[in-house]
Amino acid sequence: MSDAHLFATGVVLAWLAGVRVYLTVFGIGVAGALGWLDLPPALEATTSPWVLGVSGSLALVEFFADKMPGVDSGWDLLQTLARVPAGAFLAAAALSPDGELGAGMLATGAGVALTSHAVKAGTRLLVNASPEPVSNVAVSTAEDGLALGALGLMLVSPWLALALAVGAAGLLALALLWLVRRLRRPRSASRHPPA
Repeated sequence: MSDAHLFATGVVLAWLAGVRVYLTVFGIGVAGALGWLDLPPALEATTSPWVLGVSGSLALVEFFADKMPGVDSGWDLLQTLARVPAGAFLAAAALSPDGELGAGMLATGAGVALTSHAVKAGTRLLVNASPEPVSNVAVSTAEDGLALGALGLMLVSPWLALALAVGAAGLLALALLWLVRRLRRPRSASRHPPA
């Protein structure tokens, strides 16, 4: 893979880590173990049976925790401690032919993971304000599908996966703005009753 492809792969992995960190680590480990993706030396640790077992188990826990209103926001808050450093590591490791992690890519990965995590967590907080539980499950399931789709697409074309990640981030940001405006509207209408 060229450096440009590795850069795109690193950014996609960092973005995915901000949304579904354990699924991302598990997916990249499975792809490496099955020979679907040539992993740089720093990412070869993800093919370890221990890493696969732990990340797979935590991905399953996250799958269910993320579907419960309230629990998902607590989970997101706790996972800030894992998602941002993991995104930094995954991005830097993708561009590390000798196992040395570059500071620039660590910072890029941390920034990308923090951004995707903030948009995800903010959207989920607003969705939790809805009184019915269906929207929470729908958004969580969409995030699962997006993460799996981006991982699969990354194996075929890292640039298309990067375009998908950027597009999804833009749509999530627009949805977040729309939800904020929608939640603010009833407050301003109740302050100024019609004459």
